[in-house]
Amino acid sequence: MKKMLIASAILMAAPFAAQAGADFVEGDKTLAGEAELGATLTTGNTETTSLKGRLDIKHELGNWENQYLLEALYTEDTGAVTGKRYFGLIQGNYQLTDTSYIFVNANHEIDPFTGFDSTSTVSSGYGHKFIDDGKTLFNVEVGPGYKYKRLDTESAALVGYDSEDSWVAHGVMNFETEITESSKFKQMFVADYGETFEGRSETSITANIIGSLAMKFAVIVRYNDSPLDDKESTDTETNMTLLYAF
Repeated sequence: MKKMLIASAILMAAPFAAQAGADFVEGDKTLAGEAELGATLTTGNTETTSLKGRLDIKHELGNWENQYLLEALYTEDTGAVTGKRYFGLIQGNYQLTDTSYIFVNANHEIDPFTGFDSTSTVSSGYGHKFIDDGKTLFNVEVGPGYKYKRLDTESAALVGYDSEDSWVAHGVMNFETEITESSKFKQMFVADYGETFEGRSETSITANIIGSLAMKFAVIVRYNDSPLDDKESTDTETNMTLLYAF
């Protein structure tokens, strides 16, 4: 845990030496966001519950472009919990020019079905917007990071240790484009390569319904090339949610 605190301090200190700025939040606002909610409930011969929530906030403050993200997923089948995941992320981008920036990212995930109580990652590095014309955005981020994982009690007893940690190479590729005036396509890849390789892909299509209300369809794939012995290497999540932009 001491390594985690040291890495956080180093990475959080890295971006405090540059100047510039770009339009991050549309219009004259400095704060904007999206709230998502989806739910499925069945009763009778089959009793299932599925809830998905997400809050994504963007904040423009001088040369800083900040993102705050919270996600929650809960599924239950006939009284037994079959899925539970909570994820939080904070990222600050300090603009060097209109197309380049230095980023600092910290995220924390709780997913007991992977055999880990929690996973924390901090990273920092360089980002570049190859396309940013108001309709299409394509940007890439690369830099070093540090990942800390705490195993649950059962997994720790099986492997003989209670935590894992490693330095990683962190990379993000993000593509967004307007399909029509009322619909948007997004594709994001996130990868951390160290002692193991872990990746995340999120593909989504958003279609406006009326005003600030939209429907979003998303497919999320998580991959770990070295899962614990009784776990799968790939997790997939498909959901349909209502999205409200503010």
